[in-house]
Amino acid sequence: MTRNSPKSGSGSTAGLRAKLRVPSGGGPVRLRSHDPRGTPGGPAGKTEALESVPYARGRITALQERLFAQSTAGDPRSVLVVLQGMDTSGKGGSVRHLASLLDPAGCRIAAFKAPTAEENAHHFLWRVERAMPGPGRIGVFDRSHYEDVLVPRVRGRAPLSVWEERCETINSFEASLADDGVSVVKVFLHISRDEQRTRLLARLDNPCKHWKFGPADLEDRARWASYQQAYEDVLGRCSTETAPWYVVPADRKWYRNWAVGRLLMEHLDLIDPVCPPASFDVEAARKQLLED
Repeated sequence: MTRNSPKSGSGSTAGLRAKLRVPSGGGPVRLRSHDPRGTPGGPAGKTEALESVPYARGRITALQERLFAQSTAGDPRSVLVVLQGMDTSGKGGSVRHLASLLDPAGCRIAAFKAPTAEENAHHFLWRVERAMPGPGRIGVFDRSHYEDVLVPRVRGRAPLSVWEERCETINSFEASLADDGVSVVKVFLHISRDEQRTRLLARLDNPCKHWKFGPADLEDRARWASYQQAYEDVLGRCSTETAPWYVVPADRKWYRNWAVGRLLMEHLDLIDPVCPPASFDVEAARKQLLED
C-alpha cells in the first residue's frame, strides 16, 4: 500500500459518504429502496444548495492545489470520479458542475462512448488505463469501464460468465489503483423512469437538443427493468472497501450537483494533502529579493 494511501471506505464514515454508500461485501442492492427525489444529508432546498457553491469551490480548489503540490515532491496520490447512470441521469451536468469547482489545469475529463474498432482490439480496460489521472490530478469519467459490463449483459452480447469475470477483473483493477494511491469515487446517478421521460420529452421539444436524442435512447428505455437489475448487481458486486459505490438521487438536479461536489470534497479531505517543505533556503531567497 502506498504511504498514507487512503482507502475510500476506511476510517471515519461521517458525512455524506456514510449516507450514500453501498455497503461492501456483495450483499443485495435494491434501487427501489432509494428515493430518486430524495435529498439525504443535503441542503434545505435549491437556493441553499446554490449558496453553498462558493464555499465548495474555494475548499475544493485549495485541496486540489495541495494535492498537486505534494505530487511535485513524489507523492503519487490522485482522485478519480466515476459517473454512471441511465440516459438523462445527469452525467454531463455533473461533469460541468465538477469542472466549475476545479482548476482545469489539474483536471482530466474523459467520456466513454461505444468502443471504437481500435479499442475493441484491446482488453476492455485498455482505454480506461490510458485516461487515468496522473499524480496530483483529479480525473472525471463520464461513463467508464462499467459500460463494458452493463451493456453486453443487458443487450445479450455476452454470456453471464463473461459478465461475472469482468466484475472480478474490475474489482482487482480498482484495488490496484488504490494501492497506487488513486482514490476512486464511484457515483451512480439514480433517476426515476418518470423523470427520464420528462427529460427525454424536453429534448424532443427543443430543436437545439435534438442532437442529444437518438433511437438508442428509446431502445435502452424499453430495457429499463433489465438495466436496473444489472445496476443492482454491479453495485452489489463491485462496492468494495477500497472503491465503494455511492447512490446519488438524481431527479433533483440541484441536489445531484451538490452531492457529487460534496463527495469529491470529502474524499479530498480524507487524503488531507500537504504542501511539501521548501527545498531551498527561504530566508536567503527573501533577502536576495529585498536587496535586488
